[in-house]
Amino acid sequence: MQEQETIVRNEARATLKYARISSRKVKIVADLIRGKDVNEALAIIKFTPKAASELLEKLLKSAIANAENNHDMKTENLYVAEIYANQGPTLKRIRPAAKGSAVRIRKRTSHITIVLKEKEA
Repeated sequence: MQEQETIVRNEARATLKYARISSRKVKIVADLIRGKDVNEALAIIKFTPKAASELLEKLLKSAIANAENNHDMKTENLYVAEIYANQGPTLKRIRPAAKGSAVRIRKRTSHITIVLKEKEA
């Protein structure tokens, strides 16, 4: 039987659950910052005119704070290793429609996760 060595690299993460925005809308902005370094990612988010930008900026700053305070990582070496938005539960609402019928409104939610890692110097 072989023993496998697992190398645990330092990573910091931040998760936002039940965000009231469709995961599809978040993925557009998430794709822009994946793989970028933290300062560049913040600059990109700041000037992207999308609803998801505000949420992602707050979440990225949270991940940076987690990296600094909980994992003793340096901000200059951090980059966005992973970022993904999964679909959360959908809130189902009803809106009146013609002839006494009703139309279902789906208010989608999402779970967003950002994982930061340190660059190998």
